[in-house]
Amino acid sequence: MSTLKILIFGGSGLLGQYLNIELAKKHEIFSTYFTNAGNCKDFQNAKIDLSDFTGIKNIFENFKPAAVILAAAVSNPAAAEKLPEHEVMKINSGAPEFIAGLCKEYGTKLIFTSTDLVYDGNGEGMLTEKAPVRPVSLYARSKLSAEEKIKSVSGNYVILRTALLYGFGLNGATNHFTQVYKNLRTGTPVKLFTDQFRSPLALHDAARMIGEIIDKDLRGTFNFGGRERLSRFELGEILCEEMGCDKNLLVKSSMYEIQSLPKVKDVSMNTGKLTSAGIRPGDARVAIRKIINSNI
Repeated sequence: MSTLKILIFGGSGLLGQYLNIELAKKHEIFSTYFTNAGNCKDFQNAKIDLSDFTGIKNIFENFKPAAVILAAAVSNPAAAEKLPEHEVMKINSGAPEFIAGLCKEYGTKLIFTSTDLVYDGNGEGMLTEKAPVRPVSLYARSKLSAEEKIKSVSGNYVILRTALLYGFGLNGATNHFTQVYKNLRTGTPVKLFTDQFRSPLALHDAARMIGEIIDKDLRGTFNFGGRERLSRFELGEILCEEMGCDKNLLVKSSMYEIQSLPKVKDVSMNTGKLTSAGIRPGDARVAIRKIINSNI
């Protein structure tokens, strides 16, 4: 496929920095950040607030992207709960609606990272894209609202209901997996949920798969996760085994121990729709082995 101009919102985030590296291999990228620049500084970049619609439009006018990846958001569910609802909705739903409008105006493809947490998590999991939605957190409600607005505005979109992402955060981007790895490496016990199930996806796999989605020119809503139904504890067991650590460092815990956490039992996803399009997630053990060996 020919080189495309790709605009990445959230380029300094956990996934964004991996996207910068992966997509720059084949395409011309322009990456945005809000606070920490991360590796955006290695590419064309700009500091932008998602509430600055004039600034966003200026970037479109100057860069004229063929594709936009919207990975910026108030992305921490716990942090979102502490903010006024209108602020979270403005960033997580209002900005995607505005960007979708610009994409329609400029003939640009929009790839939006939503969340697996939009689903009703009370069933047996391995949910298809047709499964009922029932977001129980402000974060998840804002993402579902964004999905609906994008669908109403633009026909050229890909919505990725993104699972728990794991791997090492780059250049100041932090996540739970990195802390678990550091704890295990130093012999520090770590508490992990046994009673919440998702379809964890490695960051490097997520970036690769988004690159493939751009190349294949897909459209629609897709589950975006790994192959396996895993709890955080089970993911920790794989990490522990691949590191050669004492499994006694892993302490079983329940999500019910954290009162402020919205309770979602099982949002593990069936990714057959994406796989049938030729885009396949990697195996969790293989991915974790690669993460440990690369130690990016």
